[in-house]
Amino acid sequence: MAITTSFGSECQNGASQAGTGRHNLLQVDNLDLGFGSIKVLSDVSLRADAGAITAVIGPNGAGKTSLFNAISGFYRPSAGKVTFDGEDISHTSADARAERGLARTFQNVALFRGMSVLDNIKLGGHVRLRSNPISAMWYFGSAQREEMKLRQEVERDIIEFLEIDHIRHQSISALSYGLQRRVELARALAMQPKLLMLDEPVAGMNREETEDMARFILDIQEERGIPVLLIEHDMGLVMDISSHVVVLNFGKVIGGGTPDEVRANPEVVRAYLGSANTEKNS
Repeated sequence: MAITTSFGSECQNGASQAGTGRHNLLQVDNLDLGFGSIKVLSDVSLRADAGAITAVIGPNGAGKTSLFNAISGFYRPSAGKVTFDGEDISHTSADARAERGLARTFQNVALFRGMSVLDNIKLGGHVRLRSNPISAMWYFGSAQREEMKLRQEVERDIIEFLEIDHIRHQSISALSYGLQRRVELARALAMQPKLLMLDEPVAGMNREETEDMARFILDIQEERGIPVLLIEHDMGLVMDISSHVVVLNFGKVIGGGTPDEVRANPEVVRAYLGSANTEKNS
């Protein structure tokens, strides 16, 4: 079975190339997460490899965003371990994980609407700045040099890459939804991540915007060498660009493997994909 989309041939080629030069970058082992008497995640384990695009799928309420929040440090699991780039980060803060190279976007656009595109993107790079508070406050010396270098990097390497040069000085509030999502992606790239976590990057987009985002995600992995862990409901995109897929349902992992293996898993079909969806995309 193969899913055919308008970007299928390019994306399937990208997914197959992602198998080279991999090693285990992120490892989640036996993660439990609950709020009071409500169990959100139960014994969840997964891995995301360098040189790959890994997708997490499942029905609404399956625990996907909660898993992202636990990995990135916004939630503190009651049990389990998160290892990133060979280091146990289970008890480190969200900002410390960001400094180590975990960058993410959010399910709902989380930008500063009164600021320009350029200023929003630069905020992502501030996790890398090392100027002392005094020079930063008065904006001189090392603080000024770091800020100028960051701006040059953003304009040269990120704004051009994501094709948003024409909106760099516009306010976020003046942009379409699709462009706002692209700016949020740019802000995450400004952190120079070792792993990029994308929470429903094409939700609410039209077909053209979805194709553009798929192309950017592939280029991020292939050209910039940044592995991607994503949550997404668009099964055409997931099956075309992903190297590995993990399936959650009611807070538990019910399947995983290559896109073909996931499509052929009867439990996954029953819980999420559905026979009609499988036939439609075959």
